Amino acid sequence: MKNNNRRNFLKKGVLSGVALFALSAIGSVAQASRTNERIKEKGNPTKNKTRFLGAGDHRIEVSPLGLGCMGMSYHRSFIPDKNAMIKLMRRAADLGVNLFDTAEAYGPVLNEKLVGEGLQPIRKDIVLCTKFGFIDGRPEIGLDSSPKRIRQVVENSLKNLRTDYIDLLYQHRIDPKIPIEEVAGTVKDLITEGKVKHFGMSERDFNASDDGLNAIRKAHAVQSITAIQSEYSVMTRNPENGVLDLCEELGISFVPYSPLSRGLISGYINERTKYNSANDNRTSLPRYKPENIIANWKIIDILKEFGDNRGLTVAQVALAWLLANKPFIVPVPGTTKLAHLQENMWAADYEFDPEEIKRLTDDLTAVEIVGERYTTGYPGRPEK
Repeated sequence: MKNNNRRNFLKKGVLSGVALFALSAIGSVAQASRTNERIKEKGNPTKNKTRFLGAGDHRIEVSPLGLGCMGMSYHRSFIPDKNAMIKLMRRAADLGVNLFDTAEAYGPVLNEKLVGEGLQPIRKDIVLCTKFGFIDGRPEIGLDSSPKRIRQVVENSLKNLRTDYIDLLYQHRIDPKIPIEEVAGTVKDLITEGKVKHFGMSERDFNASDDGLNAIRKAHAVQSITAIQSEYSVMTRNPENGVLDLCEELGISFVPYSPLSRGLISGYINERTKYNSANDNRTSLPRYKPENIIANWKIIDILKEFGDNRGLTVAQVALAWLLANKPFIVPVPGTTKLAHLQENMWAADYEFDPEEIKRLTDDLTAVEIVGERYTTGYPGRPEK
């Protein structure tokens, strides 16, 4: 009798568990279904979505996410097969990406040459961005934004990129020796000559100091700035301290690099990840120390919980959050994987409800990030 009672009890327990699991599954499926319906209802496929960098005569129509090409040959421990990366770039264009980002300093020069070879057959169909600002293209040597150096970099970049014009030319880091008006004036002359189409600035002082914000205003007064590029993600939110407001005021777009915090936000790396110090700056960045990765994992937990209920990956939630913050934000996540390329692009298809974005932002804001993003001695170091 006791055995029968026990069997009946277990049977009821199992059935209850199954019922609860089924209800939970139904809820998750329903949430994911609502997500999919929302994606279908609110707009065209990713390939047909566009955003704009800049305003007026200095506006460029671009895909909602671009492709950061640095990691294809520089600073990410391994160097992938060149042909695989060329295939990746061209596949990105097939999928609708038209904004490609590189710099003289990535290598130096090696990344520009890779991008030039990969994109040459489709050059007229894409927007090509590169940067100047270092002595011989080497950050470890020092800064150089003198007019002579700017012109030298542009001539070299045109050859490396196999093109006769650069769509968007960024000053990579501020050079305190050269007045910003002189830098902007040199780029303005290059625009007049047809060698450059648009002007951008990268890694200004984004602590919202008067000097930093005024420098942007001064440069913009000489030559309209199309885009400001700096690190911005759910883990690095410095641009919210006045710079995004200034961009909105002046009609400048904002291009977040490392929107997935150099792979950390995706969960693809963790506290056990090993880096090649000869080709990876993460070995010297405080935020990538094992203890800091563990401390900051709360951010990934928040993104995962949100994504799990909506059929989204952690990376997709992080990118969708950036896109939802301002219509003039165009992230340039880097990747060396075709699967991650597609995953990142699909993030543009998700649109938040107002309540969702507020709740997610509040949850993310409540987490105190541990570890600075750069060391004090980092060449051309921007804000922490």
